[in-house]
Amino acid sequence: MQRSCLGRHEVQNIKNTSNKIMKKIFLVIFLFSISYGLFAQELNCNVQINSSKIQGSNKSVFNTLQKSMNEFLNNRRWTDLSFEKNERIECSINIIVNAVDGNNYTTEMIIQARRPVYNSSYNSTLLNFKDNTFNFTYKEFDPLEFAENDVNSSLTATLAYYAYLIIGFDMDSFSRLGGTPYFQQAENIVNQAQSKDWAGWKAFENSKNRYALINNIMDEAFKKFREYFYEYHRLGLDMMTDNTTNGRAKIAEGIQVLRDANRARPSAILISSFLDAKNDELINIFKQGTTEEKDKAIEILTDVNPAAANRYEEINKK
Repeated sequence: MQRSCLGRHEVQNIKNTSNKIMKKIFLVIFLFSISYGLFAQELNCNVQINSSKIQGSNKSVFNTLQKSMNEFLNNRRWTDLSFEKNERIECSINIIVNAVDGNNYTTEMIIQARRPVYNSSYNSTLLNFKDNTFNFTYKEFDPLEFAENDVNSSLTATLAYYAYLIIGFDMDSFSRLGGTPYFQQAENIVNQAQSKDWAGWKAFENSKNRYALINNIMDEAFKKFREYFYEYHRLGLDMMTDNTTNGRAKIAEGIQVLRDANRARPSAILISSFLDAKNDELINIFKQGTTEEKDKAIEILTDVNPAAANRYEEINKK
């Protein structure tokens, strides 16, 4: 029986074909990696932990935790959207450690987020919120894990909650009610936390916790405020570089919404947190306004936030 075999020429053809296929595979992988690199995660968040109140303990745990928190927030894809690297949302979380008992941490945190104003170098603060009850359990080098529908850690649940909140406010500032899907994700975390023995999550625990904030956001009574949030940024601030007068007029036009929302839900955390983020900005905007715009702004802002009445009078100063 004659043995079937391939000649040297046929073997060389097979090798050439194989090499071409491998090159194509490597090219596809390379292009995929390049394109993936062009679309980054959503957040560019700087987490800082201040442990100066804690004496005589192992400080390395705070460095480890800080690194893990930064990686958790910045390396995870929180949405299905494609963000270019220069589109990542600038934000910061500053954590003050008040007490440590074994693996149990009692802390408070300040969460801030910013977005660029179109055609300018100015960044506008979207969120400036202080969370007084960020308490959690953590053992050094424990991985920070989170599953959307199986929340079992107050630490990662809180970080994920604020990640979605930051993304939601950013989206609301660029499109009308555009943040709703991400606020719903934050609400889902809050709903799951109701059955846990965790501080800061419970309905009616206090009027300034995580539950209260997301409850305001999703409340129909604040729908017009959220629409104004879009108009303030996209139709107001973003227009001011090209036409300061028209941009400021748009912000002034809707400012009554703040008073309406505050009257519907007195002392609402959503409105007070908005003013915490925007007070300086509002003062600077209306300082350049017409007499009518100035008077209207001072009246409404003072009515909504009487504790800052003296600050709002700065609108009339040159």
